[in-house]
Amino acid sequence: MSRVRVDEDIRPLSEFRAGVATFVKQIHETRRPMVLTQRGRGVAVLVDVHEYERMQERLEVLEEVYKAEEQIASGEGIAHEDAKTRVLSRLAP
Repeated sequence: MSRVRVDEDIRPLSEFRAGVATFVKQIHETRRPMVLTQRGRGVAVLVDVHEYERMQERLEVLEEVYKAEEQIASGEGIAHEDAKTRVLSRLAP
């Protein structure tokens, strides 16, 4: 996902309400998130649906990595060679 451009991607909620279609088009075309503000404070972030799905997929992978790190730290892990042997044995006919 592209970074927020402060001059284009931070908008007051009232301005967003007045031009929803235009802002949705901008988000879709630029693939950049848009930060909506209310009384000068951020209240929501809008992202393109494809970018959101990519973020979700990345989060799922990170969760698996964190889970694996916790398992290794608690002594539940197995050596690389043992894991490799298990995987290869399941692939062999």
